[in-house]
Amino acid sequence: MTPDILCIGSVLWDVIGRSASVMDKGSDVPGRITRLPGGVALNIAMTLARMGRKPALLSAVGRDAQGIDLVTQCDRLGLITEHLYRSDDLPTDQYMAVEGANGLIAAIADAHSLEAAGDKILRPLINGALGSDTAPFGGTIALDGNLTESLLSVIAGHPAFTAADLRVAPASPGKAERLLPFLTSRRGTLYVNLEEAGILCQTRFDTAPEAAERLIQRGAARALVTDGGRTTCDATADGLVSADPPRVLVTRVTGAGDTFMAAHMNAELEGADRATALTRALAAAAAYVSGDITS
Repeated sequence: MTPDILCIGSVLWDVIGRSASVMDKGSDVPGRITRLPGGVALNIAMTLARMGRKPALLSAVGRDAQGIDLVTQCDRLGLITEHLYRSDDLPTDQYMAVEGANGLIAAIADAHSLEAAGDKILRPLINGALGSDTAPFGGTIALDGNLTESLLSVIAGHPAFTAADLRVAPASPGKAERLLPFLTSRRGTLYVNLEEAGILCQTRFDTAPEAAERLIQRGAARALVTDGGRTTCDATADGLVSADPPRVLVTRVTGAGDTFMAAHMNAELEGADRATALTRALAAAAAYVSGDITS
């Protein structure tokens, strides 16, 4: 099967504990614990598949029992898994989070196997399976910041990515600085939240439009900045487009940014203009956090 979009980055198991109670440090409350396929790249791919796309995954997944189960689940969801790097030595990665009525309380991302695999996950873009240095992949690529800083720096200037519509997101605020090479190379569209934009610009912002405009000044080719339930902004050198997300009752937060990014890419692939694409993406993210869209 030929993919129409590539999703590069974390493909792992999400272990999420959710409670309807307000939580703080040391809280011990009743709730539900679930294990679902997750990771930034996989979340984006699953959302795109629900929208009728044919995404391929480029990541590292172990050949352990968890990895075999994960790839089986991905296949059932209609994702292209043949280009995954399968390791006999590296265990399948995991992400663990705790969410309360007051949002995300804490999370731990164990993406050590993805980081250890390094540029092995990019082989299909270089060896001719999906592209090469002389005939680069020309479609859309969604890239997440769970890769190492050195590998992201290589990707920012690699000839195999020169023809692609590159869309980039940090895995978390703690990894936002890894995207700095995309500012200096002036390549790709960055999807960040207000905190991550502040980290990239080494300051704090009060609004998404302010943050998006500063990212363009710092070298970003394009930047989309979200701010929870407040105004979201899409900025390029040609100007700003802003929109407010729909007001909904929030029942979950993990994966909301990935849903927003996937819906935005899909809208633009369908030919939507910037304003329409932003509105559609915000609506999809709102439906997700409210629980109207299944994981």
